[in-house]
Amino acid sequence: MIMRQVVLDTETTGIDPKQGHRIIEIGCVELEGRKPTGRHFHVYINPQRVVEEEAIAVHGITNEFLEDKPVFAQIADDFKAFIDGAELVIHNAPFDVGFMNHEFALLGKNYPPVEQFCGILDTLKLAREMRPGQRNSLDALCRAFAVDNSARELHGALLDAEILADVYLAMTGGQVKLDLANQRRQNQQQQSGDSIQRIQNPPTLKVLPATADEIEAHKARLALVEKEGGNCLWQQ
Repeated sequence: MIMRQVVLDTETTGIDPKQGHRIIEIGCVELEGRKPTGRHFHVYINPQRVVEEEAIAVHGITNEFLEDKPVFAQIADDFKAFIDGAELVIHNAPFDVGFMNHEFALLGKNYPPVEQFCGILDTLKLAREMRPGQRNSLDALCRAFAVDNSARELHGALLDAEILADVYLAMTGGQVKLDLANQRRQNQQQQSGDSIQRIQNPPTLKVLPATADEIEAHKARLALVEKEGGNCLWQQ
């Protein structure tokens, strides 16, 4: 069965839901079998309270911007349906999961804790195990794994989820990064009217076939591999 994962990030009014702070943005990117499906979930949320100035300095989301956005109760069912049954990939998972559980709890017993209907993978914990004693913020991991985060002037839930997807794949097996954030920037540029630059008069590539001597040397090498190893995966 192909594993379904949702790379997730949130932005909030402050740092502690126990002090009444709320979620103001959710960004999710779906992966199946470690590949993007093209599905994502992104929403801004009216927190029904003031966003702290310190938080605005981090993510740039103002109280005025959120005034006409839906409240969490209006998006809760769609959000739960999107993440239900998936493994959530989150950087510093206790923070985001704590806020999500707080939001669901405010809606009543029909919404169980996230851990009851999703798996949780904390990439911060994973990074600390892989890189003990080193900085493991998302920006630090981008530098360590050559992931482009040049568009990340401020925190943003969807952008950070896209970047985290690249970081997670690079950390867990060296897979070529998806570069989802860059793809989204390119799509936005094309939609805004920027034309695609095509190469004029592309060069013709010269094909060099193997010589008879090279073919014989190749066959001899495969025969040696089969003799020494008992099996040869390459065909002559």
